[in-house]
Amino acid sequence: MSDIFPTADSQESLERGHVLAPRFDANGLIATVTTHAETGEVLMVAWMNAEALRLTLDTGWAHYFSRSRQALWKKGETSGQLQQVVEVRVDCDQDAVLVKVRPQGDGGACHVGFRSCFYRAVEDGKLVERD
Repeated sequence: MSDIFPTADSQESLERGHVLAPRFDANGLIATVTTHAETGEVLMVAWMNAEALRLTLDTGWAHYFSRSRQALWKKGETSGQLQQVVEVRVDCDQDAVLVKVRPQGDGGACHVGFRSCFYRAVEDGKLVERD
Protein backbone atom coordinates (compact mmCIF):
# COMPACT_ATOMS: atom_id res chain seq x y z
CA MET A 1 0.00 0.00 0.00
CA SER A 2 3.00 2.29 0.47
CA ASP A 3 6.10 2.92 -1.61
CA ILE A 4 7.80 4.39 1.45
CA PHE A 5 7.52 1.44 3.85
CA PRO A 6 8.05 -2.27 3.19
CA THR A 7 5.40 -4.95 3.54
CA ALA A 8 5.98 -7.62 6.16
CA ASP A 9 6.82 -10.96 4.58
CA SER A 10 4.98 -12.98 7.23
CA GLN A 11 2.64 -12.63 10.17
CA GLU A 12 5.54 -13.49 12.46
CA SER A 13 7.72 -10.70 11.08
CA LEU A 14 4.79 -8.28 11.23
CA GLU A 15 4.05 -9.04 14.88
CA ARG A 16 7.49 -9.91 16.26
CA GLY A 17 9.98 -8.60 13.73
CA HIS A 18 12.16 -5.51 13.73
CA VAL A 19 11.05 -3.95 10.44
CA LEU A 20 8.59 -1.07 10.43
CA ALA A 21 5.94 -2.26 7.98
CA PRO A 22 2.81 -0.22 8.80
CA ARG A 23 -0.48 -1.56 7.47
CA PHE A 24 -2.33 1.37 5.93
CA ASP A 25 -6.07 0.97 5.22
CA ALA A 26 -7.68 0.95 1.77
CA ASN A 27 -7.48 4.76 1.73
CA GLY A 28 -3.76 4.69 2.51
CA LEU A 29 -4.24 5.84 6.11
CA ILE A 30 -3.34 4.57 9.56
CA ALA A 31 -5.05 5.57 12.83
CA THR A 32 -2.79 7.60 15.11
CA VAL A 33 -3.21 8.25 18.83
CA THR A 34 -1.17 11.18 20.15
CA THR A 35 -0.39 11.43 23.86
CA HIS A 36 1.49 13.87 26.06
CA ALA A 37 4.94 12.36 26.64
CA GLU A 38 5.11 13.35 30.31
CA THR A 39 1.53 12.86 31.50
CA GLY A 40 0.26 10.14 29.18
CA GLU A 41 -2.89 12.19 28.52
CA VAL A 42 -4.50 11.43 25.17
CA LEU A 43 -4.30 14.66 23.21
CA MET A 44 -5.84 13.64 19.91
CA VAL A 45 -6.64 10.88 17.47
CA ALA A 46 -5.81 11.58 13.86
CA TRP A 47 -4.75 9.86 10.65
CA MET A 48 -1.41 9.54 8.93
CA ASN A 49 -0.61 8.52 5.41
CA ALA A 50 2.82 7.12 4.55
CA GLU A 51 4.25 10.57 3.85
CA ALA A 52 3.00 11.96 7.19
CA LEU A 53 4.51 9.02 9.07
CA ARG A 54 7.82 9.34 7.23
CA LEU A 55 7.97 13.12 7.89
CA THR A 56 7.16 12.54 11.56
CA LEU A 57 9.99 10.01 11.85
CA ASP A 58 12.46 12.08 9.80
CA THR A 59 11.82 15.52 11.31
CA GLY A 60 10.86 14.79 14.92
CA TRP A 61 7.69 16.89 14.53
CA ALA A 62 4.20 15.37 14.25
CA HIS A 63 2.60 15.39 10.80
CA TYR A 64 -0.86 14.10 9.96
CA PHE A 65 -3.21 13.67 7.01
CA SER A 66 -6.49 15.58 7.01
CA ARG A 67 -9.31 13.46 5.61
CA SER A 68 -11.61 16.48 5.26
CA ARG A 69 -9.04 18.59 3.38
CA GLN A 70 -7.30 15.62 1.74
CA ALA A 71 -4.00 17.23 2.66
CA LEU A 72 -0.85 16.61 4.65
CA TRP A 73 -0.37 18.94 7.64
CA LYS A 74 2.29 19.62 10.20
CA LYS A 75 0.57 19.96 13.58
CA GLY A 76 0.86 23.49 14.90
CA GLU A 77 2.23 25.07 11.76
CA THR A 78 -0.39 27.83 11.90
CA SER A 79 -1.49 27.66 15.56
CA GLY A 80 1.96 27.38 17.15
CA GLN A 81 0.87 24.15 18.86
CA LEU A 82 3.70 22.14 17.34
CA GLN A 83 4.20 18.63 18.65
CA GLN A 84 7.80 17.60 19.27
CA VAL A 85 8.00 13.83 18.96
CA VAL A 86 9.52 11.90 21.85
CA GLU A 87 8.62 8.38 20.74
CA VAL A 88 6.68 6.60 18.01
CA ARG A 89 5.22 3.14 18.59
CA VAL A 90 3.13 0.77 16.49
CA ASP A 91 0.66 -1.77 17.80
CA CYS A 92 1.12 -5.55 17.53
CA ASP A 93 -0.11 -5.87 13.95
CA GLN A 94 1.18 -2.47 12.82
CA ASP A 95 -2.20 -1.00 11.89
CA ALA A 96 -2.20 1.80 14.48
CA VAL A 97 0.42 4.31 15.61
CA LEU A 98 1.04 5.86 19.02
CA VAL A 99 2.96 9.15 19.02
CA LYS A 100 4.23 10.53 22.33
CA VAL A 101 4.85 14.28 22.07
CA ARG A 102 5.89 17.37 23.97
CA PRO A 103 3.32 20.01 23.03
CA GLN A 104 4.77 23.41 22.14
CA GLY A 105 3.18 26.87 22.02
CA ASP A 106 0.44 27.21 24.60
CA GLY A 107 0.55 23.44 25.24
CA GLY A 108 -2.77 22.76 23.58
CA ALA A 109 -3.59 20.20 20.96
CA CYS A 110 -7.22 20.92 20.05
CA HIS A 111 -8.01 23.31 17.23
CA VAL A 112 -10.85 24.82 19.30
CA GLY A 113 -8.44 25.82 22.06
CA PHE A 114 -8.36 22.98 24.57
CA ARG A 115 -5.35 21.07 25.89
CA SER A 116 -6.82 17.82 24.54
CA CYS A 117 -9.36 17.12 21.82
CA PHE A 118 -11.11 14.99 24.47
CA TYR A 119 -12.34 17.95 26.50
CA ARG A 120 -15.96 16.79 26.86
CA ALA A 121 -17.42 14.08 29.06
CA VAL A 122 -20.77 12.38 28.58
CA GLU A 123 -23.07 12.83 31.57
CA ASP A 124 -26.67 11.69 31.45
CA GLY A 125 -26.48 11.59 27.65
CA LYS A 126 -25.21 15.17 27.36
CA LEU A 127 -21.76 16.61 26.73
CA VAL A 128 -20.09 18.56 29.53
CA GLU A 129 -16.76 20.37 29.12
CA ARG A 130 -13.93 19.00 31.27
CA ASP A 131 -10.53 20.43 30.54
